Amino acid sequence: MTKLILAFHGADLALDDPALRARLAELGVTRFQLNVDDEPVAGALRFGPGAPITALVSLWTDGDPEAAVAVLSDLEADVHAWRVTERRPIEPPAVADGERTDALANVAVLRRPEGMTIEEYQQIWFEDHTPIAIETQNTFGYIQNAVEEALTPDSPEISAIVEELFPMAALTDIHEFYGSGGDDEELSRRMTVLMTSVARFGADQGLDLVPTSRYVWELV
Repeated sequence: MTKLILAFHGADLALDDPALRARLAELGVTRFQLNVDDEPVAGALRFGPGAPITALVSLWTDGDPEAAVAVLSDLEADVHAWRVTERRPIEPPAVADGERTDALANVAVLRRPEGMTIEEYQQIWFEDHTPIAIETQNTFGYIQNAVEEALTPDSPEISAIVEELFPMAALTDIHEFYGSGGDDEELSRRMTVLMTSVARFGADQGLDLVPTSRYVWELV
C-alpha cells in the first residue's frame, strides 16, 4: 500500500465530489482523506514561507500513484504531490465516511536543515521529539509522514508532513492547545520544552502551518 499526499493552492475546488472518489477507486485508491482550510478553522493561526495551502488530499492506493495524481491534477488547480511513508503515534478517532472530525487538524509542512542528514533528522524527529510532542500538547491524533519522493515536477523540496488533532477549543484557548489545565506556569514549561525540541531538527523555522477540517472516506 502506497500513501500519497497532495497539497492544493486555490479556492473553490470540488475535492469532496463523489465522482472524483469513484474515479480514484477505479485506479486502486482504497482510502481518501481531505484536510481543508475552511470556515470552522477560520480563526486559527496559519503561516509559512511556502505558497498558502488551502487543502490537502491523502490517498492510500494499491494502484499506480502517477495515475491517481494525474486525476487530481486534472482539476486545473495548482497542486503538488509526494509519496510518503507514514507513522501513526496517536491513531485519530474513527468517524463515519464524510463526517467532519470534531477537531482542529493542524498540518505542518517541514523542511530538513541544510547540513543535517536524513538519518539524523529522522532519528531526532521520530525517537527524541515524538514523545515530547505528545507530552507537551493536547493532541488526540498524531500522524507523521516522511517524504520519500516528489511526484509533480514543481513540488517544493520538503522533508515531512505532520498532522496533529487538537480539541476545537484550542482555536481560542492556548491552555486547551497545550493541555496545561489553565496553569500558566505549566503552560510556559510545556512551550519551552516543545520549542527546544523542535529546534533540534529545524522545525522551528521554514515551517508551513495549515489549520484544517478533516474528512475521511473508505473506498472499499
